[in-house]
Amino acid sequence: MPVILATDIMVFLIIGLVVYFFIGARSDGPLRAVWLSLKKNRLAAISFAVLLVYAGLALMDSIRWRDIVVSPASNGAVVGSKFASYNAEALSLLDRVFINMRTETEKTYSAPFDDKLFAKETIELPDGKRVRDYPPLKYKGRHWLGTDKVGGDVFFAALKGARTAVIIGTGATVVIIPFAILFGVIAGYYGGVADDIIQYLYTTLASIPGVLLIVAFMLLFGTEGYQGGLISEGMVWAKVFVPNDRLFWLCLILGITSWTDLCRLIRAETLKLREMEYVQAAKAFGAGRLKIIYRHIVPNLAHLVLITFVLQFSSLVLAEAILSYIGIGVGPRMGSWGNMINTARLELSREPVVWWNLLAAFAFMFGLVLPANIFADAVRDALDPRLRNR
Repeated sequence: MPVILATDIMVFLIIGLVVYFFIGARSDGPLRAVWLSLKKNRLAAISFAVLLVYAGLALMDSIRWRDIVVSPASNGAVVGSKFASYNAEALSLLDRVFINMRTETEKTYSAPFDDKLFAKETIELPDGKRVRDYPPLKYKGRHWLGTDKVGGDVFFAALKGARTAVIIGTGATVVIIPFAILFGVIAGYYGGVADDIIQYLYTTLASIPGVLLIVAFMLLFGTEGYQGGLISEGMVWAKVFVPNDRLFWLCLILGITSWTDLCRLIRAETLKLREMEYVQAAKAFGAGRLKIIYRHIVPNLAHLVLITFVLQFSSLVLAEAILSYIGIGVGPRMGSWGNMINTARLELSREPVVWWNLLAAFAFMFGLVLPANIFADAVRDALDPRLRNR
């Protein structure tokens, strides 16, 4: 039985945009110019390939289904397929592809590429003698980045965190951009009372500490619903859709509390653009306000939106780690680099230090944020006609 979370729709939209980009790159237009420019920039092409890997991991972790536990064919007392029982845990495609990493667990910590546990135990030798030594691993050479406290594979946990980071970075930013463009353009172009009201709105919202709003919102809406792990029948609509997803509410509140800075920039840029000669010429030819906004104002705001998108993406990926660290991020059963960092908080205070959990989260986070910034800079240069002509 397939299971679709509210946040899975965000991942499918991201993959759809990637497919649209490749289709548009094959025909004449701005997307083809961007594609040709990226092909010439080797660093941008490598960054784009890395981002595709992360998007692929997010997609694999967003395709999930529940297996049948008791089917009518195996239970003669049950009649009709509608009475089939399904496992409470929906395993994703990523879980099934890396099933060995998920199921081959050790007793406790083990260092990367080690063949022994990290802590000494009392071991009974074949001759009956008891000694304190490091017990051998059950699955030697399988754990590339070591294991955590309960013996789970750290590399697999880091792979599971890719979906959360991609959803937080893109989902919250998608909420930010429409709010900022709508209110920023209205305030800058129309002015007057509309400008005063919108300025008062975003000034008031920006004056409230964002963490307090996020905590209050998550306590109201994010305490119930799917938080990773098992799925109860009460969570599911129409047998497949799970609308109440804690990660979805987190994306929503991060977007609502983060649009004010971009709105200020767009308002200021719109105030400048509305006085440009081509806008005045459009007015003289009788073009309506909405047409001027659509044809002349919004396209000239693309550079601000693109730059802010990348900056917000990077900051939101890091914000998720901080929110999970203080306990108001995603659920503890959901794969998250923030949860890994939160777990590493206590591991760094023990002796000897367990460092690989923190290192894995840092490496995967760095591997996503850095290529995103490099790729966005290359796209920005490709869209700038002055740089392209140079």
